[in-house]
Amino acid sequence: MEDQKTVSFMRLLSDESVESTLSTDSCEYYQTEIYELLPSVQAVRSQQDTYDTLKSSEAYHGGQGPEEGFGRDTQSRGPRERVSLQPLKNLAMCMQGKRGARERRKMQISNIGFWESGRRSQCINTKKIWAQMREAGFSLLPWQHTLHEIQGNSEEQKLTWKFGIGVKSYFVFLRYLIYLNLLHSALIGGLILGPTAFYGTNNSESLQFGINDSALDFFLGSGFLARSPVFFGFYTRGSLDLICLNTPLLYLAGILSIFFCSLIMIVRRTIVGYKHTWMLEKRTSMNVSFKIFCGWDFNIQDPAAAKLKHSFIRNDLKLFLEEQSFSLRKAQRTLKHKVCLYLLRLILNLVVLSLLVGAFCLIYVSGVITSEQRPKHWFLKLVLQYLSPITITFVNLVLPHMFRKISAFEDYSLTFQVNATLVRSIFLKLASLGIYLFFIFNKKLKDPSCRENQLGREMYKLCIFNFLTTFFNTFFMNYPRKLLQEKYPTSLLARLTGKQRFLIPFNVLDLVYIQTVSWVGVYYCPLLPLIGIVTLMAVFYIKKFSVLRCCVAEQRMFRASNSSVLFYFMLLLGLLMAATTPVLDFYQSKQANNFSISCGPFKNQESVFNVTNVCVKSLPSSAQTALHYLSSEAFALPLLLAEIIILTSYVSRGRANRKAIERLKDMLVMCSSDKRFLVKQHATLLRGQKNANRVRPVAVEQRKLLHEESL
Repeated sequence: MEDQKTVSFMRLLSDESVESTLSTDSCEYYQTEIYELLPSVQAVRSQQDTYDTLKSSEAYHGGQGPEEGFGRDTQSRGPRERVSLQPLKNLAMCMQGKRGARERRKMQISNIGFWESGRRSQCINTKKIWAQMREAGFSLLPWQHTLHEIQGNSEEQKLTWKFGIGVKSYFVFLRYLIYLNLLHSALIGGLILGPTAFYGTNNSESLQFGINDSALDFFLGSGFLARSPVFFGFYTRGSLDLICLNTPLLYLAGILSIFFCSLIMIVRRTIVGYKHTWMLEKRTSMNVSFKIFCGWDFNIQDPAAAKLKHSFIRNDLKLFLEEQSFSLRKAQRTLKHKVCLYLLRLILNLVVLSLLVGAFCLIYVSGVITSEQRPKHWFLKLVLQYLSPITITFVNLVLPHMFRKISAFEDYSLTFQVNATLVRSIFLKLASLGIYLFFIFNKKLKDPSCRENQLGREMYKLCIFNFLTTFFNTFFMNYPRKLLQEKYPTSLLARLTGKQRFLIPFNVLDLVYIQTVSWVGVYYCPLLPLIGIVTLMAVFYIKKFSVLRCCVAEQRMFRASNSSVLFYFMLLLGLLMAATTPVLDFYQSKQANNFSISCGPFKNQESVFNVTNVCVKSLPSSAQTALHYLSSEAFALPLLLAEIIILTSYVSRGRANRKAIERLKDMLVMCSSDKRFLVKQHATLLRGQKNANRVRPVAVEQRKLLHEESL
């Protein structure tokens, strides 16, 4: 036993971990001799002795009052009290440890008294109730069973569909956009549509179908829809005509609240996703042994589920080995190979740039043709009105796949190839929309009719055509392609088309694009979020049919955590672009002195600028002074100081979290030391028992011989 007392082990220590890394309260060991010899107990005892020595020296030199000692005792008892109030289900302990903890709690209840035991029981029951309510809330989320079915966790379907968590992340993102548009619709209904319906408008146009109205107006946004609450021109001043409470101000408040709430929600999701990705990829070592020995889910019972899990682990290992081989090839590149590779990348980037320029020119030409031609036939008129949306959709469908093929020749890693394709594709989608907006802003400034209705009509047509594209692409291309492969799998056409796979990045980019269009057009078409809810719900079921009926599972598992932050960041870029569009429109109208005077809430020489100025001038002098101060440069200094304080607090919290991570790493090291110590003790005991078993027969024989000799 003496050789065991001299066991040497290493531990990662820091200045912060000496005082509060481990404590005897966190080690639920029984008071036996073997546990007194554990390395963690010895280390805690030595650290506690050192800490007590330092505190005693400080007390000897500087003195210590009774309040400090009381605070320290209270602080040391804090973790145990917090642990004792946790439900046994949430404790990371084995069953034997939980039984012991339950017995100790019973003993504590008998010692602490009636009121304290009642308070602890109430706290535990409250936490149980909140946990059950959270579980019930998650179970009530819409399409929860559908998401499990798509992912492959459905017990009823026995994993008939097995597309993994990557495809599920697309549908979760789609559901999040539905929630976002639902919030937008609530804001529009409460601030714009509700007061307008209650107080009425000065619009004398009828909301009934006229003689000149037809079903074609539903696709063009004209006729009855142009006179309805869908577009900007419907919302005029009614009986609600106070100085600081009128239709223009409520309209402006509704639009600003939509952008502000969207900004808060998307920034929050982006930050949370980035933090999760940073902790998962940067701070955790996911080596091969962990993926092999700890990657299996022991809850799997179905053979199909086990086969699916095997394929996921195998594909993950393949991806890891491909990344390692790419890193090895990158390290072995010579100067000649680097020069050739950089030259190839330069040429391919020029090709990408030329494709982008050609796409923008094609969009501009389609806009020019639409503005110049005036056909009389209804079908030609419909096609010509949708020529620009058709061109934008065609470009957004073809070029991302070309970017995907080009990135395969640039010799990047697989993750970087996906990210490069996504960045180029989102730049294409946002830039094509920007080119189209630039064209309609400059070509329709002199139109005598309601200009804002025309801008809203263009965004409305983009939304409708995007939905029609999704519908026809699923039921008239992908589904017949699947039927062809099922009935004639050996035919030449089936081999050429290949199997249909659900490309997650491109489908997510389509959602980002359509949400950007909705944000751009919400000022000119206030009911566009409501239309977006209907179309997104229909897209959910269309994509579900496409995934479950027309597509096959990917051979390579998509890592949703790698690109989820990029998806929300692209959504944030779309929001910034959408917020910039009406600001530029206001500035252009102000510079040209050409305000909207024919329709909408800002007519009769009113604009966003003078409506707010009239309201501010009607306020008391103190309120005017406060508003002028908030909008002046003098307010910038306290604002910057507040931002510095907030950033400092967040940086401090980040450092504290890093220290906590280091302390948890120290605990893991000590746990491994304890395990090695116990294994060595167990091996020593086994060797002692074997030696005793060997010595015992020899001693018996010697005793027999001595007895015989004595006789």
